[in-house]
Amino acid sequence: MLDGIRPARLRWRNRIMLKRYLPILEWGRTYNGAVLTNDLVAASIVTIMLIPQSLAYALLAGLPPVIGLYASILPLVAYAIFGTSRTLAVGPVAVISLMTASAAGAVAAQGTAEYLEAAITLAALSGIMLAVLGLLRAGFLANLLSHPVVSGFITASGLLIATSQLKHILGIRADGDNWPALLGSLGSALDGTNAWTLAIGIPVTLFLFWVRSEAKPALERFGLRPRAADITAKAGPVVAVMLTIIAAIIFKLEERGVALVGEVPQGLPPFAVPSTDLDLIEQLWVPALLISIIGFVESVSVARTLAAKRRQRISPDQELVGLGAANIASAFSGGYPVTGGFARSAVNFDAGAETPAAGAFTAVGIALASLFLTPLLSSLPVATLAATIIVAVLSLVDLKTPGRLWRYSKADFAAHIATIGMTLLAGVEVGVIAGVGVGLLLYLWRASRPHAAIVGRVPETEHFRNIERHAVFTDPHILSIRIDESLTYLNAHWLEEFVMEEVADHPELHHVILMCSAVNAIDASGLESLEAINHRLEDGGIKLHLSEVKGPVMDKLERTHFVEDLGGKVYLSQARAFADALRDNGDSDLQPHDLARGQI
Repeated sequence: MLDGIRPARLRWRNRIMLKRYLPILEWGRTYNGAVLTNDLVAASIVTIMLIPQSLAYALLAGLPPVIGLYASILPLVAYAIFGTSRTLAVGPVAVISLMTASAAGAVAAQGTAEYLEAAITLAALSGIMLAVLGLLRAGFLANLLSHPVVSGFITASGLLIATSQLKHILGIRADGDNWPALLGSLGSALDGTNAWTLAIGIPVTLFLFWVRSEAKPALERFGLRPRAADITAKAGPVVAVMLTIIAAIIFKLEERGVALVGEVPQGLPPFAVPSTDLDLIEQLWVPALLISIIGFVESVSVARTLAAKRRQRISPDQELVGLGAANIASAFSGGYPVTGGFARSAVNFDAGAETPAAGAFTAVGIALASLFLTPLLSSLPVATLAATIIVAVLSLVDLKTPGRLWRYSKADFAAHIATIGMTLLAGVEVGVIAGVGVGLLLYLWRASRPHAAIVGRVPETEHFRNIERHAVFTDPHILSIRIDESLTYLNAHWLEEFVMEEVADHPELHHVILMCSAVNAIDASGLESLEAINHRLEDGGIKLHLSEVKGPVMDKLERTHFVEDLGGKVYLSQARAFADALRDNGDSDLQPHDLARGQI
């Protein structure tokens, strides 16, 4: 009997594991004709949007435009197999393209075979890192970068990217690794502006801005239904591409100094092998790690937002595996690092995509474009791609967040501004590291100085509140302190000093009660400080009590001698501790504190 049960359990466990690492086995079981139709419609719309975006983002990464198409084929198929989001659209994105250009540019010159090799190796390293983190269930990494840091980095990156593309709008040469250098280079080269390039770049930029905000309402006024108007508006960049290609041919813009994309190789992505040069890997692993983390945080944020709208869920751990597989596929097909993009994912969602198969169908569309449409792209002005990038990234720039953060949290504002400043002044990698560093330091500073309050009893209740916020009753012989943070090595010494200073200010004390309702943990340093407080109070004839200690914390304390050595008692409630202390003192008259300033 048992011999038959064990293999059945093993098979059941294996099926669960397969579904965990191959989500396609889960949603694939219920796939039908209606879902297929919705996925095909969504894929068609995203394909139209993704073709000009892929070309533009490859240009931003300092790579030939066709590399953007390569990075939009196999990665989408890999994510469809391993990803958990039903609507996330994976591919090249602006921020990751900028980080790729920064990392690859540090080891090779743009336009060289070594530069392309570095970009491919970045994708492989990023993919391996993400996949390993996923297998280790390190999805919690999505929580390590605070929103102010991510928001600041994206805002600064948007400004950097938009500024870097102005040279293509103006038809001039300009370089720089940071914002001041870019602005200085642009300013010194303005005399060489090409009027024909400007005549392409400015109208296309204005047209794309109009398409983004006004095209859909305008089309609805002409009688199109909302869905049809939305789909038509999404094709705006393709319209810009077609019109500027026609203009370039008719007016022979190449002869007038307008930079064109040039010959784009026709065909499917080639098989590529990432570099195994240890020196190159040593130079790229830190940028690859930063690309992995930023890409994952951006992707999982988008995936969670879209999943919540349909009451679905994603698995951050499996998302790491899915993105890792996508990047490894990108590397072996001649692409560069990819992640989930907000704009195309939102389009995929709005277009009605129901499963990751929509991404695979999009990959088929991009593959067909690589086979049959690339000859038409040779006459595409680079200014058109630059305009596409500028319009896309300026939507990422958030100028309202600094004001909100300043009003709400000065510490988060400092992390946000530090990230923006360092990204603009020193580059993307330094900006991320600086933002994380400032955020971590501010967190440690806050943790080392936790909030603690002297509390008293609210009249006619058993509730205890801060004496500086409420009208409460206290007793001169009793000091009640509410600790609003776990006790760790970061704040243990601070608590010791705080308690002893308060004791010194209350010479009539007989009892000190530490209200521990907000204490979720006490580490060894925290325990040592409690022991020191207990001994110093005993030497002064004062009893130390604890109240409202949580079960897990109490379990740990009971494994030590602290409870036995405690001068007072451990109480279930603050009200009981306060009442016993009053009886012990024989007090009957409480002292009112009329310092109420409002409610909690």
